[in-house]
Amino acid sequence: MPDVGVLRHIGYMTQQAALYPSLSVDENVRFFAAINGAEEGVKDALELVRLYDRRGSVVSTLSGGMRQRCSLACALVHRPQLLLLDEPTVGVDPELRVQFWEDFRRMAASGTTIIVSSHVMDEADRCQRLGLIQYGRLIDDGTPSEIRAKAGTQNLEEAFLALAGRRTE
Repeated sequence: MPDVGVLRHIGYMTQQAALYPSLSVDENVRFFAAINGAEEGVKDALELVRLYDRRGSVVSTLSGGMRQRCSLACALVHRPQLLLLDEPTVGVDPELRVQFWEDFRRMAASGTTIIVSSHVMDEADRCQRLGLIQYGRLIDDGTPSEIRAKAGTQNLEEAFLALAGRRTE
């Protein structure tokens, strides 16, 4: 029998917000907090994603970026040791996007392992280590600068194309 207790140490944010649209922001985050035994983390999670002032808003009335932020709060509310993020800043305004990456770096520095899935190469460039995957196959891994150097390119998008055998000239 698998140890389901390990799930309390994992946070997961899907690309499409997996929220209950008829509930408020606060109710969604409280639900995910309750199933992870972390009711005391709701306010901190909402403040981190800058939604505390909108906690009473019904999710279906929010913009896509705000739904993304609410989904992130649900993934973070229990302060997981492992955080899996799929396209975490899609639809988020540029200023808040920068702030989220600063928050992610701070969480990583304090011991949270964060795995980000993204096809956006400037997001990938913000990560400490990358695994470039094409058609389910790992084509290279390393730091962003190591990957650019191996490919002989200036940016990660060109590096990916070169390493995938699709160099553009």
